[in-house]
Amino acid sequence: MGISRVMVQPRWIQAAFDLLALVCSFAVFLLVRTVAISEPLAPFTVSDAILVGVVVALMWMAVFWLAGLYRNYYVRSPFEEAFVVMRTVFVWSVLFYLLIYIDSPEHYQNSPRYIFIVYWLLVSASVTSGRLAARILQQRLFQSGRMSITTVVVGSGYALKHLQSAIAHSKRYRYKVLDVVEYPLFSQGKQQSAALTVQLRSTLENHRPEELHISMEKPDHDELLAVVAEGSNAGCNVMIVPDMYAIVSGQTRTQFRYGSELIHVNPELMKPWEEAAKRITDITISLLILLIGLPVWMLLAIGVRLSSRGPVFFMQKRVGRHGHIFTMLKFRSMVVDENRGETWTAHNDPRVTRFGWLLRKTHLDEVPQFLNVLRGEMSLVGPRPEQPAYVERFSKEIPYYKRRLKVKPGITGWWQVKAKSNDESREEIESRLRYDFYYIENLSFMLDIEILVRTVFVLVSGHGRA
Repeated sequence: MGISRVMVQPRWIQAAFDLLALVCSFAVFLLVRTVAISEPLAPFTVSDAILVGVVVALMWMAVFWLAGLYRNYYVRSPFEEAFVVMRTVFVWSVLFYLLIYIDSPEHYQNSPRYIFIVYWLLVSASVTSGRLAARILQQRLFQSGRMSITTVVVGSGYALKHLQSAIAHSKRYRYKVLDVVEYPLFSQGKQQSAALTVQLRSTLENHRPEELHISMEKPDHDELLAVVAEGSNAGCNVMIVPDMYAIVSGQTRTQFRYGSELIHVNPELMKPWEEAAKRITDITISLLILLIGLPVWMLLAIGVRLSSRGPVFFMQKRVGRHGHIFTMLKFRSMVVDENRGETWTAHNDPRVTRFGWLLRKTHLDEVPQFLNVLRGEMSLVGPRPEQPAYVERFSKEIPYYKRRLKVKPGITGWWQVKAKSNDESREEIESRLRYDFYYIENLSFMLDIEILVRTVFVLVSGHGRA
């Protein structure tokens, strides 16, 4: 019976080989350590050693998951994977040994110094060998037809025919082509292009392939971006041929498949450990700010209430990650306007109260959004959330606009610490996309830290938009 989800099954194969390799390396390490310090394994029995070995192996597997080592195994070459494994094992081995030393320095002093090197080499060699064996097994499963990658192919002209032939004759991987969407060689106008894009969207929704492969002989800029956007929005791994690299430069990762280089558009954005660190940072900083500043926030709430009639909080529907609609909170800085609707705030807007002007000037109106962060609707750092009507509108005008929804919206971001304008006009919001895309394409925990540090300087100096 075929394996339909190649993105999941290889992870189980990798995990099984990792578990076996880690248990074996622990057993060998116990023997080496026993010989090195001339002590028997007591009080360890064989069953105790196996139990401890499994627990240690599971700890290492959790570390590998945090390091992103259970993602697409074919994203990395065997050599690159070996390097990542050795680096990860080295760093975490140092941390483990430091914890052992802090807990029991006598135990550390009684062990030979080279034991650390021996353990690092044993784990690195066993895991690397196990993963190489897992690759061989996975390739055998591909070749036998018991494992396949589901894909939809999009293209035009000779480039499409060449791609179909390459996929059909691939020896290393087996692909199950669910559908082919062929675009005309020469653009036939926006109406036909839009119709094909709708067809592609329907195909992706119905088949839910793991990958979308694109090869257009004479690609139209807008047409290609629309295709890439559809694949990205559907959660596919988008793979394109190198000829179109210039159009999507800065958003890619290169892989070697069926005899040629392919470009991986929209690779996974953050490693699991970075996502965990980002969330922990969000919760910690939000709690500290809300609790430590609670007396100040209560005074601000009273000030808002006294400045004009109406509620303390301004609440508005915004679009979050993956299109989730949530209610964003702010301290109200304007008079209540029943006819406001979904509009941007103009510069020197007469509806802004005097106290509201102070809140906006100091950015204290944003403080309630830390509650949105605690609820998981927003992050400290990310693109600013927009109203549903504008997201729908810009998604039609700018095919790649929805890529902003791949990450949580934030209180501060790259645009806030780099841009000089305070204008919230349509033109300014469109230009903000350049900063948002830069942030998404370079997303990392360290970039978040940099933006938070820059935000502090911006708030102190009074420049920028943070």
